[in-house]
Amino acid sequence: MDLNLVASNVKTILEQIGEDPEREGLQKTPERVAKAYQFLTQGYQKNIDEILNGAIFKEEYDEMVIVKDIDFYSMCEHHLLPFYGKVHVAYIPNGKIVGLSKIPRIVDAFARRLQIQERMTRQIADVIDEYLSPIGVGVVVEGYHMCMMMRGVEKQNSITTTSAMLGVFNNEASTRSEFLNLTSYKRI
Repeated sequence: MDLNLVASNVKTILEQIGEDPEREGLQKTPERVAKAYQFLTQGYQKNIDEILNGAIFKEEYDEMVIVKDIDFYSMCEHHLLPFYGKVHVAYIPNGKIVGLSKIPRIVDAFARRLQIQERMTRQIADVIDEYLSPIGVGVVVEGYHMCMMMRGVEKQNSITTTSAMLGVFNNEASTRSEFLNLTSYKRI
């Protein structure tokens, strides 16, 4: 990312909305915004192989593995406004498991891009399915969208929920139900 070019464009935006980019409080804003966008979109530079870093292990565990309440922060590709919330991921191993810390890293790799929640949900499920070849994968994402809260419809308390269910999570109602029930429990 060319930070100077982004900062220059932010300065132009400030001028176009009627602000003075040379005003004391705004003098460093273009550079700060450029660095913020660099951070908020770092997912484009993430490589799943590097994230997993060999942390896939042979294991004969055959029950559901769930990592829930993973915080995420993303940017709506339609308005460049934030959306954020929780991701719940489950899989049923088929001879392979992954280090638990890798699942939130996978979430971040896709959240730190310009996104839509539906696509992000499916990308997380597809990567786990591809690398682990589990019996099934379930992903549920609950998000608050600033593009709905701050502008447009202005509904501050609405939550958008998306899911991706693969394998037995898609084919067996009891497996799907168990996952959804387990992720609906609140923390201890």
